[in-house]
Amino acid sequence: EFLFLDLFYINYFTFSLIIFLFGIFGIFLNNKFNNILLFFELILLATNFNFLVFSVLLDNAMGQVIALYILVIAGSEVSIGLAFLILVYGSWFTNLNFFLSLKDKLWEY
Repeated sequence: EFLFLDLFYINYFTFSLIIFLFGIFGIFLNNKFNNILLFFELILLATNFNFLVFSVLLDNAMGQVIALYILVIAGSEVSIGLAFLILVYGSWFTNLNFFLSLKDKLWEY
């Protein structure tokens, strides 16, 4: 009977493995910061999924508690990453001297 449970849950573990490998390959193949954050979130999703499946398989609530902690960590990681992106791109596009020089060049023509 336990072998049947293992064969039933192997589909969930395979799905989690595919998501995890997609996240790992995405991190190594991309060099943009926002894409790396996205693929890191996929890795965290795969680990959460594994913890939840093991929690059901072993009839233990500890996997659900760990998954909740990972969700809190993922939320804080996203907020810090987005704040960093706003800081970088906000200073990138708000150079007033650049826009004033464009206005002066526009009137030359």
